[in-house]
Amino acid sequence: MSHWKLTIAYDGSPYHGWQVQPGLPTVQGILAEAIRHITGETVLPQGSGRTDAGVHALGQIASFSLESPIPGPNLQRALNNLLPPSIRILTAEAVSAEFHARHSASRKTYEYRISTHAICPPTLAPFTWNYTWPLDRERMHQAAQHVVGTHDFTSFAAASPDLATRKAGETEVEVDAPEMQEQSAVRTIFSSGWWRQEEHLLIYRVTGSGFLHHMVRNLVGTFVDAGRGRTSPDALPGILAARSRSAAGPTAPPQGLFLLEVDYSFPRESR
Repeated sequence: MSHWKLTIAYDGSPYHGWQVQPGLPTVQGILAEAIRHITGETVLPQGSGRTDAGVHALGQIASFSLESPIPGPNLQRALNNLLPPSIRILTAEAVSAEFHARHSASRKTYEYRISTHAICPPTLAPFTWNYTWPLDRERMHQAAQHVVGTHDFTSFAAASPDLATRKAGETEVEVDAPEMQEQSAVRTIFSSGWWRQEEHLLIYRVTGSGFLHHMVRNLVGTFVDAGRGRTSPDALPGILAARSRSAAGPTAPPQGLFLLEVDYSFPRESR
């Protein structure tokens, strides 16, 4: 058997998320079909994290094993020839049998982009949250500093009534690490901050040991409340301590979110 690690970029706009769903186009499902077409083997590539419908990736990682003896450059080229332009294989690397895209990951970095254009350019609209209310970046950055460290992020987890049913019998769990198996909302955030990339583009970048379902989007919604003056930046410790989704701000829309990078160079933290 050969064991593979793919680095994948995709525009999530046309897809119902990463995870395969019957009758719906998903990144995982389309990638699995392309692999089957090339090799004749039925495999389900395991992703480093499950991105939701409309969420993008610049550095998603997938792992799988094949019996077919195919060189990495040939596999990459064949996949890119078959896949739609919205999905690109950036690298195809042979790895050890122990490597797993999700379980081996130690840190992940997400980026969220907000356009403050009065009229959002069509080239930005599918990839940003167009928010025209005035935002104070400094207040948003101050709020973002409060989530650095190890905290219980229950207040920023999805309040979804069907999470429990989605974990049973699924090939991949709902969230992007073994969170549902561990039933823990404690995560470590290594960096969290906002900057203005250009006059009308705000960028949030966060790196952590793992993320709950909708966690980044719920953080962004809360930081936006701070940026427009509805919430004090210093309210964040209290929101974390409340461990209640109702204490935090709204969920930011999916199209501004990118899975930017997955790191495997650090020992995975014990939970």
